[in-house]
Amino acid sequence: MRKHATISIILLVLFGLLGWYFLINQRGGETRFPFRFGLDLVGGTELVYRADTTQVDDVDGVMESLKGVIERRIAQANLSGALGTLEPLIQTESAGIISGNRDERLIVELPGVTDVEKAKALIGKTPTLEFWLLKRNVQEIIDANPQPTIEDLYTPTEITGKYLTRASVVFGQTGTPAIALNFNKEGGVLFAKLTKEHKGESLAIFLDGTRIQEAVIQDEITNGEAQITGSFTPEYAKASVKDLNYGALPVPIEFHSSQTIGATLGDATLDAGVRAGVIGFVVLSIFLVLWYRLPGLIAVIALISYTILSLAIFKLIPVTLTAAGMAGFVLSLGMAVDANILIFERTKEEMKKGKNIHDSLHEGFLRAWLSIRDSNISSIITAIVLFWLGTSAVKGFALTLGVGVMVSMFSAITLSRTFLFAACPEPVEGASAKEGKISRFLFSNGFHK
Repeated sequence: MRKHATISIILLVLFGLLGWYFLINQRGGETRFPFRFGLDLVGGTELVYRADTTQVDDVDGVMESLKGVIERRIAQANLSGALGTLEPLIQTESAGIISGNRDERLIVELPGVTDVEKAKALIGKTPTLEFWLLKRNVQEIIDANPQPTIEDLYTPTEITGKYLTRASVVFGQTGTPAIALNFNKEGGVLFAKLTKEHKGESLAIFLDGTRIQEAVIQDEITNGEAQITGSFTPEYAKASVKDLNYGALPVPIEFHSSQTIGATLGDATLDAGVRAGVIGFVVLSIFLVLWYRLPGLIAVIALISYTILSLAIFKLIPVTLTAAGMAGFVLSLGMAVDANILIFERTKEEMKKGKNIHDSLHEGFLRAWLSIRDSNISSIITAIVLFWLGTSAVKGFALTLGVGVMVSMFSAITLSRTFLFAACPEPVEGASAKEGKISRFLFSNGFHK
C-alpha cells in the first residue's frame, strides 16, 4: 500500500502543478494559456468561401496553401488594426466525401469582428504569385522613408505565377539544397529578357504580397530553368517550393455565406454552459460520495484530475471550444463516471462473495476492464468517424469527445486504481470477517454493508 500511496501523492502534486500552470498561471493579468472559444460562445463573424479546384490535381495541398495565405492576410490586418481580431480560426472543409462530389470550402471565423464587408474584401482575393525587382536606389529610399512600402522598394515585372510550371528542391555536388524554377515557353522568353536586362540586380518573389524568396540575378537565363541558391536548410527549401508551386496555381475563391453572432448571445451561452457544468459536477460528486462512500470520494478526486488534464490538453493543442465541443466534453465526463461505477459495482459483487477488500478491488478492476475497454473503443471510433465526415461544429464535438474519452480511460484505470489501492487496508488472509467493520462499510456502497 505504501507504493500506491507514494504514487498517489506524486500524481496529486503533478496534477496540482498542471492545473496551476495551464489554468491559473497569469501574465499581465491574463492567463498564459487562454482558451480558444468559437463564435457561438464569444460572438463574431463566420465567412464561408467555395474554392474552385477543378483544374487542380493536389487539392489538399492547394487548400492548405490557400489556408496559409488567408492566415497571413488576417495576421497583417491584425497588425494594422483593420479587423480587431486576435484569435481567428481558419479551416478547410470537404463536403460530400461519401458521394464523391467534393465541395472544397474555406471557413474563416473572426471573433469580435464588426466590419464584415471589410473582412470580405480582404479575404476574398485570389492569391497571386509575382516577381518584383529591387530598385537600385533602395538605400536612398529607406533614408528618405524609414517605413517604406513594397511599392517603394520594388518594381513589378511581367512575370507572374501563371508562367511558372514547377518548382522543386535540388541538391548540388556539396549536398547543399537549392530551389529550381521551371517556366513555360512564354515565361521562359520573358525571364530571358528580364535576366539579360537586369543582371546583378535582386529579383524577389512575392506570394499574396508577402516576400517568400529573393536572389541576385547572376547571368542571363535563356532555357526557362533557374535556380535560387543560398544557405538553405532542406526544410526551408521544401516550404518555399510548396508556396511557389501552389502560388503558381491561384485558386479562385467565391463567397458563399456568412453569419454574425452577437456577443450577448455568445456570453449567455458560455455562462450557461459553465454554470450547468459546475452544478452537474457538484450534484454528481454528492451522489458518488453518498452512494459509494470512500471509493466515491476517490472517484471525485480522479474526476477533478481528469478535468484538469482534459482542459490542459484543450489549451495545449489548442482546441477551439464551441457549444457542441463543450457538449462532447461533458459527455466524456459522464463516460468517465460510468467507468468508475462499473468498477465499484464489480468490486461490491466480489465482496459479497466473502473476499477481502484488496482482492475484491483487484477482481473488480479486472472484470470491469473489458466493458470499459469495449465501450470506450466504440466511442473513440464514433468520434473519429464524426471528425472525418462532419462539418465544423460536428468536428468540434468529435474532437472534445475523442480526447475526453481517451483521458477518461486513463483516469478510470490508472488514477482511480492507484488512489483506491492507496486507501485500501492491508490484505487480510482468510475470511473477510477479519477486516474491520468500518473498512468494509467504507468500501461498500448503497444499502450493502
